[in-house]
This record gives sequence, structure tokens and C-alpha cells, in this order.
Amino acid sequence: MSIYIDENTRVIVQGITGRQGSFHTGQMLSYGTNIVAGVSPGKGGQAVEGVPVFETAFEAVEKHAADASILFIPAPFARDAAYEALEAGIKILVLIPESIPLHDAMDIMAHARQKDAVVVGPNTFGLVSSGSSKIGIMPNRYFVPGPVGVVSRSGTLCYEIVGHLTEHGIGTTTVVGMGGDRVVGLHFIDVLKKFEEDPATETIILVGEIGGSAEEEAAAYITSSISKPVVAYLAGKSAPPGKRMGHAGAIIERGRGTFESKVEALNEAGVKVADLPTKVPPLIKDALAGK
Repeated sequence: MSIYIDENTRVIVQGITGRQGSFHTGQMLSYGTNIVAGVSPGKGGQAVEGVPVFETAFEAVEKHAADASILFIPAPFARDAAYEALEAGIKILVLIPESIPLHDAMDIMAHARQKDAVVVGPNTFGLVSSGSSKIGIMPNRYFVPGPVGVVSRSGTLCYEIVGHLTEHGIGTTTVVGMGGDRVVGLHFIDVLKKFEEDPATETIILVGEIGGSAEEEAAAYITSSISKPVVAYLAGKSAPPGKRMGHAGAIIERGRGTFESKVEALNEAGVKVADLPTKVPPLIKDALAGK
């Protein structure tokens, strides 16, 4: 099984005729994603990788009954595109752009809640149901089916860790990139709950980083609500306090969100925290073996 998406998920690509949109459409199709339409104002009637292009999300969804969309739209225009998709009935919205204006991102999340839709991102690599469907920009070759669910704040770290798993013959059920901007749609707790409910997911990897309190909140939730073993890796061990490192959410403020505080909280929740990405697969093997 998988969470959020599967081989039956019907996807549209907003911004499909742009360089990134067209390239990643080809990559997603190669993975097996069921892309049914694209959207690019002023370019309706064209086709990209055999996918028909429409002027609006309304037209694309009306003609092809899609339920998910991925946005390759410049950040200043992402809010309007997201609203259009949500109004058209899209229930899974993947926001690739980074640095969407803060109030625009807040508006998108509020509107998605009203529409009972799930937002992945912004500033995300997307999500993948391994072996079935990929809505995102992650490299195809690493994501093979297996028993491990992964939720991550970081794209490159996630690729590295999943790549190490693949080298050790361990696959994944679903991999979710929460996104690195200050305001995001999904949080660790949302995804952990889904993995706990998914019978195919036997163990979970949480990839976090300094800044904010998401990992501490996840630790409390793991203590109260997660029965499956969880392994974590945290980035930012050597980051200087008070300086933002990479993501908008990765800033340490007034002593909160430090590497040490997150590790302590996760350890208290019974989560084994790897000190290097290469140390994650052995911990996962132990977890799957019940050690």
C-alpha cells in the first residue's frame, strides 16, 4: 500500500511547457505516474511528452478528471495557480516553488483546509509511492518498493538516505518531502499518522534539521501514538546559533530548535538517531529484524 497517492492517482502539471515542467513531466511519466493533462495559459492545444495542454486547471480537470496537481509556477504567481487547482477540485497539491510569499502560502493553506485538500510543500521535492507514482522532482532510480516510510524536510539528504537504503537492498513504501519554507502544508505528525495506519509500512525514517519545533512535536507524537520503530537523521549539528542554514524554517531562535534539543527529544521517544546518513540503513535493518 501507499499513503496519499498510488498508481490510480490522476495528475495534472501546471506550468508544463516551461523548462522544469516539461523535463520533470518526462521523468514522472518514465516512473509510471498517470499524468493526464498539463496547464499553461496561452499554450492550450499543444502537447508535452504526449500530454495534452490546456489553458486552465478547470478545463484540464473537466476533461480528464484529475485529482492531483504539481506546480512548476514562479513563486509570485503560485497562489493564483494553487487557488485555481483547488477550485477545480484538486485534492493533492504539490508546490515545487520555493520562497512563495509568506501571506500567499498562508492563504493557500487556509483555502486547502476549506477544500479538504492536502498540500505538499512549498519548496518540496514532492512525494512518491515507490514503484507506482511520483509527483515531484526526485531521481527515479532510488525509489524502489519496500517496507520503509520516509518523511523529510530536506530533499538532497532524503535522496542520499534513500540511495543508501537501495544499496542495502531496502525499499520504501512512500516518501514525502514536507518542504523547507516557513509555512508548509504537511507536518511530521500528519505523515507519521498515515504511516502508522499503513500496513505495508513496517518502519519509518524521519529526516529533520535544526530550527523550529517540528521534530520535538514529532517526538511527543511518536511517544503517544506510534507503535512502529522510527529512525531519524538530523542535519545542522555544526550550524552556528542564530543563523539560517538553507531552509527558511531552519533558523534557531532563542535556544529553541537546536540539534541537541531535537536529539534529546527523539531519544526519549525511543527513536534511534543516526549520526551520519550512511548509518541509517544498519539501524533500519535492526528495526526490521526486531532488534
